[in-house]
Amino acid sequence: MKITFLGTGTSQGVPIICCECSVCRSKNPKDNRLRTSILIESDLAKVIVDTGPDFRQQMLRLNLKSLDAVVFTHEHKDHIAGLDEVKAFNFFNKMRMPVYATERVQEALKREFAYIFAEDKYPGIPEIDVLTVTDELIKIKDIELLPIDVIHYRLPVKAYRIKDFTYITDANYISEEEKEKIKGSKVIVINALRREEHVSHYTFQQAIDLMKELKPEKAYFTHISHQLGLHEEVSKELPPFIELAYDGLQIEI
Repeated sequence: MKITFLGTGTSQGVPIICCECSVCRSKNPKDNRLRTSILIESDLAKVIVDTGPDFRQQMLRLNLKSLDAVVFTHEHKDHIAGLDEVKAFNFFNKMRMPVYATERVQEALKREFAYIFAEDKYPGIPEIDVLTVTDELIKIKDIELLPIDVIHYRLPVKAYRIKDFTYITDANYISEEEKEKIKGSKVIVINALRREEHVSHYTFQQAIDLMKELKPEKAYFTHISHQLGLHEEVSKELPPFIELAYDGLQIEI
């Protein structure tokens, strides 16, 4: 099974117009980060976790022509804003798109994309089937995702474990009970926003400390603000088993 990092960045602390800092001006492609998302590929299925504002660009960049499902972590705009673009896969795949979301996220989708859920549907809108995420295992062909509850300030967010791989984005607290679901993962992806304290995200050092506690064989940091610094320089500060993820990175699990 393969994981592709479609985006490893965030809108947190990122200016609309380049601020001329060293990250914004960097020529290293690993410093050019679209909004956080991953693609999970197995022998039988392709699943996207989150469709942020850059979803269309990410799909074009990857030249992805088939998709079996979308799974959401939470309802913030930088994770759901690209949902409209799944209509391309309705056309390519000749199928309605299964969309997995908690009831809370479903309510947000209905507010943000009212036209998708309207009884009187406009031609050409995305065709989706919404399935409810609980704490039960999600099975999409041969891909199985175990939902894990994490907290993003006060907002419940779903992390997901796929085999020995756990993906956590937008969190700054995980209960001991939920950590038990993560333990034993060989690979963990965790958000590490910046060095300074933040109300709803793990900081760089907090993420390092958490990985030392959970002890995966390999860890990757994602949801990285440009405030953290340059990829090459920050990488030198990390323990050997931790790396900064970057857009386009592919790993086998």
